[in-house]
Amino acid sequence: MKVLISDTFSPEGLRLFEEAEEIELVYQPGITADELLTAIADVDALVVRGGTQVGADLLDRAERLRVIARAGIGVDNINLKAANRKGVVVMNTPFGSTTTTAEHTLAMLFSLARNIPQAHGSTIAGGWAKDDFLGVELAGKTLGVVGAGKIGRLVVERARAMAMKVLVHDPYLSSEMIRQMGAEPVELDALLESSDFITLHIPLNAETEFLLNRKTLARCKPGCRIVNCATGGLIDEQALAEAIAGGQIAGAALDVFAQEPPAADNPLLKLPQVICTPHLRASTLDAQVNVTVQAARQVIAFLRHGEVSNALNVPSVSAELLAVIRPYVRLGEKLGLLLAQLSEGAIRSLRIDYAGDITEHPMAPMTCAVLNGLLYPAVGSMINYVNAPHLARERGIEITESKSSRAEGYTALMRITVEADGGRHSVCGAFFGGQGRIVAIDDYPVETTPDGPLLILYNRDEPGVVGFIGQLLGDARVNIASMNLARGENEALSIIRIDSPVSEQLLARIGEHPAIRAVTQAIL
Repeated sequence: MKVLISDTFSPEGLRLFEEAEEIELVYQPGITADELLTAIADVDALVVRGGTQVGADLLDRAERLRVIARAGIGVDNINLKAANRKGVVVMNTPFGSTTTTAEHTLAMLFSLARNIPQAHGSTIAGGWAKDDFLGVELAGKTLGVVGAGKIGRLVVERARAMAMKVLVHDPYLSSEMIRQMGAEPVELDALLESSDFITLHIPLNAETEFLLNRKTLARCKPGCRIVNCATGGLIDEQALAEAIAGGQIAGAALDVFAQEPPAADNPLLKLPQVICTPHLRASTLDAQVNVTVQAARQVIAFLRHGEVSNALNVPSVSAELLAVIRPYVRLGEKLGLLLAQLSEGAIRSLRIDYAGDITEHPMAPMTCAVLNGLLYPAVGSMINYVNAPHLARERGIEITESKSSRAEGYTALMRITVEADGGRHSVCGAFFGGQGRIVAIDDYPVETTPDGPLLILYNRDEPGVVGFIGQLLGDARVNIASMNLARGENEALSIIRIDSPVSEQLLARIGEHPAIRAVTQAIL
């Protein structure tokens, strides 16, 4: 398996690839865009830093590409939508620079409180104006942390060690979890109104763009100081400049900007109360080694074992978890494939009900498996676990998941229901004896293994149907492996496992029997 590294990489990271079995390393830092378009054709994994642009044109040329690893956090240089359509896993390395980013945040906090860069510039220019750089202590001040993920938590921990009171706003964390960090959970407005310093540790998306704007900056405690080492675009830079110039905000320390490098006419660059660094959050020797080593380990684990870590477009599954959930994943894919062949017309909605032991594990990989099977007849080999959810969204399929501790007499059960133009169908899969089984189709209780060609018949419950089917299959030299029958009110359902598929002509002859309402051949 070929791995291409197109940006500068640490010797430690390169060594991991060189020593890995079954992997061929191609190290070409500085490769041009045109050269990369040619080289990508037979590459299984592409590893980049921030210098390589991975666009739709490159992905269109990538015939074998399965994974892109970004040695670092930001993936602005990777076209995620194109990777999703192509079915390529995109990973980053969020933990390799976590400590470095948190430490840079603290460095900016100290610099902002004590005017260190401004005093340095004045001193080397010949000044000695101590009174011009009067600062404030951090001890006893209130720090508002917006976003308490990996980096935010480290900032909280270090701020508490400096005797700061810490407020946290993070709608994705429980109040109890925030309190366990030693911080106080608050709404955003309360954080803005009470904080002497505010630091941002959130991603940029539709909800967080311009989180700090004229309206929210006006709510800030007068004299507040703001630090942003997360990502550009979280702050309306014009509004922040106006708030600083007007005295509402005492100062800001910014490592990131909406446009990088910032334009020369950016008003923040002209304010002496603003400290700027050129996106240095991960710029330490330690972090540069850490992110490349982490990227190498993730790519090797993916190529050799199918382990997915820190993926941005598919659920991450460790090798240990994959071993546990693999039977559920396989059953989910088979049930989805069965429903696809039972359903007629465009699929409108999908509902998956998980019950029993299966609910102890993440549902996302299993839902991806169901979608993979459900869409396979329509999409073919182009579909995989990466692009299945995205293809489902493109088709307007509404997806609902639920879970329950009760599994109706089984240790684990999944019920999948599809609404399509041609009507509603459902299947149930369960585990007993360590094996996955189909245990119901359209509420008919049946039991069969989810493999091989299956004939599924809906018919009136009357004599002669089974004999008719047996005669036709026998005449066609098609062997019956097993047969399961279920009866409803004047209706019956039969599942017949056969050793080889039947022809369309034979399927049509079966459907000609007056008691048979419908017959489907499902290939699993």
